[in-house]
Amino acid sequence: MTATTSLSLLKSQLNLDHDLDDDLLAHKLDAAEIWIGHHTGTAFAAGDAVLTEAALQLAAYWYEQRESASDVTLRPVPFGVYELLAPYREAVTGHAAQ
Repeated sequence: MTATTSLSLLKSQLNLDHDLDDDLLAHKLDAAEIWIGHHTGTAFAAGDAVLTEAALQLAAYWYEQRESASDVTLRPVPFGVYELLAPYREAVTGHAAQ
């Protein structure tokens, strides 16, 4: 899968003005959109401003926090992403329709 969110938008989010990490950034965006699809239970919808914001925040966070260990408390998902995605989650009740 190739990310639908533009690389230039992520670079603006990160205030990057070089091309040195473009492949890594594209990978982070792709992973973020896939993660969002799995988290919500539906495919990532290109052009949805809220989903795009969540993908930008998630990809930027993963780019900036690439170390698996640190003196700083790290989270797998940054504050706010879950809140952005909450309305998009498929409701799961545990009951199957028959």
